[in-house]
Amino acid sequence: MKLTNETKYPSRRAYVLKLRGDAGPRDLAGRLENLVTGQHRDFGSSQALLDVLACDLEAAAQEAVPDRSATNR
Repeated sequence: MKLTNETKYPSRRAYVLKLRGDAGPRDLAGRLENLVTGQHRDFGSSQALLDVLACDLEAAAQEAVPDRSATNR
C-alpha cells in the first residue's frame, strides 16, 4: 500500500448544496457554495450543477499548478 500525506477529502473540495424550496427531481435548482473560498453559484438544472462543480474543480487545479513562466525569466 502506498501512503500519502494528502488527505483523501481535501477541504478545498467541500461544498454546501442548498436546494430551492420548489426544486424537484426533474426541476433541480439551488446554490452551491465552496466552504473554503466562499464562492457560490446558482444553478437551475442538474447539468448546470455538474457544470458549476466542474468549473470550480478546474479553477482549483489551475491554482495548484505553479506558474512556470515566472521562474523562466
